[in-house]
Amino acid sequence: MKDQVVLRFAPSPTGPLHIGGVRTALYGHFLAQKYKGRYILRIEDTDRTRLVPGAEEYIINSLQWMGIEFTEGVHKEGPVGPYRQSDRKAEGIYQKYVDQLLASGHAYYAFDTPEELDDMRQRLKEAGSSNLQYNYITRGQMRNSLTLDETEVRRLLASGTPHVVRMKMPKREEIRFHDEIRGWVVFHSSQLDDKILLKSDGMPTYHMAVVVDDHLMGVSHILRGEEWLSSTPLHVLLYRSLGWENEIPTFIHLPLILNPNGKGKMSKRQGDKLGFSVFPTQWIDPESGAVSSGYREDGYLREALTNFLALLGWSPGNNEEVMSEDRMIELFSTESLNNSASKFDLDKLKWFNETYIRNHKPEDLLPLVQAEYEKAGMEIGNPDFLVKVIELLQERVTLLPDFVHLGSYFFSAPVSYDEKMARKRWTHEGSELMGLLSKKLENLSTWEAHEIQQVFEQLIEEKNVGKGKVLAPLRLALTGVAGGPGVFDIAALIGKEATLHRIEKAISELIPQK
Repeated sequence: MKDQVVLRFAPSPTGPLHIGGVRTALYGHFLAQKYKGRYILRIEDTDRTRLVPGAEEYIINSLQWMGIEFTEGVHKEGPVGPYRQSDRKAEGIYQKYVDQLLASGHAYYAFDTPEELDDMRQRLKEAGSSNLQYNYITRGQMRNSLTLDETEVRRLLASGTPHVVRMKMPKREEIRFHDEIRGWVVFHSSQLDDKILLKSDGMPTYHMAVVVDDHLMGVSHILRGEEWLSSTPLHVLLYRSLGWENEIPTFIHLPLILNPNGKGKMSKRQGDKLGFSVFPTQWIDPESGAVSSGYREDGYLREALTNFLALLGWSPGNNEEVMSEDRMIELFSTESLNNSASKFDLDKLKWFNETYIRNHKPEDLLPLVQAEYEKAGMEIGNPDFLVKVIELLQERVTLLPDFVHLGSYFFSAPVSYDEKMARKRWTHEGSELMGLLSKKLENLSTWEAHEIQQVFEQLIEEKNVGKGKVLAPLRLALTGVAGGPGVFDIAALIGKEATLHRIEKAISELIPQK
């Protein structure tokens, strides 16, 4: 590990943050925390045509909800700002290095029109070539500063003729770099085209800006998805061409996250089709107004999602699964990152969420569960009462909204009853037993679960009936559903008055079965 660890997460505000990007940001957070390094949040907005209003704010808010900390960035000034590439371009940061590459012969001006580029590709196609690139073969036939004389180049520049600056890729050279996950990776320059470094509007491309920014910001480790692996040879050449060969960062290209069915990279379309989110928090499309749910809105705890994502491409080297963030940071290392794609197992994520909900103190869950009831338009009244509801339900829920779905009967009498259970359990005998139980409960001077249970046991002993003859009708009367927490705990919590009222209501509304 290098002396000073400096990492960056550099999303483009071209849409919402994908869960794969969250994993990348999370791993960077782990490394920065583990080695007490700097962690930079940089916004890469060089592609001005694809910017989406609100995307930058969404990304920052999502990362904050995930608890991913940055020492500096667009939201927190630091020593190497600005942290938005459009702001850096305005300060002339990139032009200096483009000029250096032009002067050293590592880059050149290209004045080709779109029509000339189309003609070039058509000629290659007609010649049977499958490589339709602007490269060391084709650049000698195009209109650029390599084929035009110096006087003509100066004239074109002075007249404001539209142009770009391209990287002059070497003709025949092996470009080698080391990746922490894949080991040594080799590309041949014949596979690479002369990428544009500076666009006709004066904005640097991603490739130019990312190398300059990473160098000037002192980035020591680059964590990113494997889709950027094929761009790395160009970045390595840029480091060399700018005289920074001894300061090339450590590359860590993370494998893909696959859909739950294991078929292809996770995508919004597949998420909609298979019924799962791909965004950390809710995203509202600024053009269509379409709402895409996020894991937060679906009812996942941040800690559960963090734990699940951490293990989606990393193994701690032992059998631990449920870990605190501090424990994950302690065990995390780039050496233990997987080199193959990981399948997004939605059932496993739900298991993590169940586990974290059960391990939380009920009072810690209170604000989250209270928010779910408020979203459902339900008045919860006394928060202390809701804490007790949480305590009874937390062993049974998977997602936070389940507290509402499974616990609405704590706040109001059921308006309907489970038909299957009513047909099976609400018999003439059951209805009569409910009337007898109600009278006995009415005489209780104190109202505790164990006392309610004692009255119940006295009744079944007196009538010589099985527990189910009384217990099932009682649950149906109190909750309207077939399952749930202990029925005596439910009765104790909703109170004597509500319990007796609900029994009376069920007796009057339910038709006994033969």
